[in-house]
Amino acid sequence: VGSGTNTVAALVTRGVAEMQRLAVAMGGQPETLGGLSGVGDLMLTCFGSLSRNQGVGRRIGAGETLEQISASMTEVAEGVPTAGATQALAAKHGLFLPILTSVDDMLQGRKKPSEAIDYLMSLPLTAEDFRIPAPA
Repeated sequence: VGSGTNTVAALVTRGVAEMQRLAVAMGGQPETLGGLSGVGDLMLTCFGSLSRNQGVGRRIGAGETLEQISASMTEVAEGVPTAGATQALAAKHGLFLPILTSVDDMLQGRKKPSEAIDYLMSLPLTAEDFRIPAPA
């Protein structure tokens, strides 16, 4: 969608905080997300040229629908079904996870990428600390 590196850095940083909030709400340890299984996997997904999830995201950003993308893929992008499952877990635990919600909204065609970015960038600034609940 043409976002600059500052926007990308903000989304990735806030994404880690959302992942931590969800993990802690489910009984996990926040430190787990600071290692390879959290930040490491997120960096690979966001910046790895071989990431199937990143490929889906780029194509969604370019205007393709999930149906079009899925029809042309021979491998699974695990983040696609995971986005919906994450939404269900966030709702179950009463969590405000706007980035994870926006990802699912874009995948399901409920929001255009530009709308999601505008929404996310309009949210009030908050600490990324997983212990501080984000505003609802």
